Amino acid sequence: MYRVFASRGLRANSLFNKSSTWLASLTSSRLNHSLPFATVDAEEISGANPAEVQSFVQGKWIGSSNYNTLLDPLNGEPFIKVAEVEESGIQPFVESLSQCPKHGLHNPFKSPERYLLYGDISTKAAHMLALPKVSDFFTRLIQRVAPKSYQQAAGEVFVTRKFLENFCGDQVRFLARSFAVPGNHLGQQSHGYRWPYGPVTIVTPFNFPLEIPLLQLMGALYMGNKPLLKVDSKVSIVMEQMMRLLHYCGLPVEDVDFINSDGKTMNKILLEANPRMTLFTGSSRVAEKLALDLKGRIRLEDAGFDWKVLGPDVQEVDYVAWVCDQDAYACSGQKCSAQSMLFMHENWSKTDLVSKLKELAGRRKLEDLTIGPVLTFTTEAMLEHMENLLQIPGSKLLFGGKPLKNHSIPSIYGALEPTAVFVPIKEILKDSKTYELVTKEIFGPFQIVTKYKKDQLHLVLDALERMHAHLTAAVVSNDPIFIQEVIGNTVNGTTYAGLRGRTTGAPQNHWFGPAGDPRGAGIGTPEAIKLVWSCHREIIYDYGPVPKGWEVPPST
Repeated sequence: MYRVFASRGLRANSLFNKSSTWLASLTSSRLNHSLPFATVDAEEISGANPAEVQSFVQGKWIGSSNYNTLLDPLNGEPFIKVAEVEESGIQPFVESLSQCPKHGLHNPFKSPERYLLYGDISTKAAHMLALPKVSDFFTRLIQRVAPKSYQQAAGEVFVTRKFLENFCGDQVRFLARSFAVPGNHLGQQSHGYRWPYGPVTIVTPFNFPLEIPLLQLMGALYMGNKPLLKVDSKVSIVMEQMMRLLHYCGLPVEDVDFINSDGKTMNKILLEANPRMTLFTGSSRVAEKLALDLKGRIRLEDAGFDWKVLGPDVQEVDYVAWVCDQDAYACSGQKCSAQSMLFMHENWSKTDLVSKLKELAGRRKLEDLTIGPVLTFTTEAMLEHMENLLQIPGSKLLFGGKPLKNHSIPSIYGALEPTAVFVPIKEILKDSKTYELVTKEIFGPFQIVTKYKKDQLHLVLDALERMHAHLTAAVVSNDPIFIQEVIGNTVNGTTYAGLRGRTTGAPQNHWFGPAGDPRGAGIGTPEAIKLVWSCHREIIYDYGPVPKGWEVPPST
């Protein structure tokens, strides 16, 4: 017994000493006013002092002769050089994935101590993000590449930290919790286990440069997979720096590869490396292509034309207007959960809600990035869409609809005032061509507003039934019968119900993901991690004994 406790004590002392060394180095670096992992300073990146982004494979950071030079979204200066891997250079990434077996880097029967390792890594990484200097570093870096207000960028860092805190200590191994069922006879039991896929890939978009890739990456690692991570090159510098932080916190360098490339090159890697599972967050068009290329071995969190229905009970107009403004226009509308369409009950249309929305939208300004560059739609494309909508009978511009003024945003990006267009609900449903036009997702500060009468809820539900993307939604009402009717006839995976209902701002403490599609992915919670990053494996133990006097039975 003494030896057991002594060995545990030695292990505890070893872990304590390692943590003490790590904390000492961190304290020293803080005294030196520098971050021990960072290779860039967010405030100093400029045309005169461009940053360089590298890839990481087989335990090494690598460059490339092929540079994708990014323009600063706010002034057009070439301020970041991304060393992108070309098709001729994919072999190290293919080999690295191929070296991971199907049963993963760890599972309940193999290297279970790695569950504890990742609990420790999460603890250290969460502690790092809790340091004001580190949090500010990532907040500012996010702002440089995906311009949004400091509060919005800081919120992304905060959610990421809270996620890591949720999976400290023993919480990673709890993800692999198994269950047992008694068998038919003595010595027989069936056990259900969560099993990794092994080699996997993660492809994430530009709009949440830290939160989406980090949460999915850690989920993949927790369950025992070896991921290859690709983040949109426009913002990949954020995750490159986070990778360096994770290495500093003890992430084994051989556990994750990180690639910068164009879509064509990444597609070739997916076809040649044949990963066992791919997580894709992004456009529906690319998602459907990958689903075919990968023969269904994929989880998707694709486009979201997200809706909000205001019920018949009008109250707290100021608050509801503020939430609508945040949902539609925070991050310049570049959230997959952004409010794309607002259905107002006629009772709301009798209030000053629309004028309050206009007033709130008018407060947004480029100086504090509460409105800013749109990275996937040009100004001209958004204005053209608006003009097409205004051709619909009865439609009208409620506010916005003009390009931003006095800015130096490059023309490859969009710069539009927060915009809302009203379209009558009967016109929306008039024919499929009109419906497709109205429900076209504009990933920018743009929303459709309509209203319905008390006997027209069936029209609203018809409009919602026709939509093909079912990510987030809100039913703003405290009328339980109304909420029951709307929720019972819709499918959106993350739906907020009640007076304070919203479509955006999902934290780390509840499921976020689409519904209605067997390929749908989730993010952030234990349920999401187990669904996306593991599969079920059943082990049936049958030890005997064989019954006394057993004889070979007749053939059957």
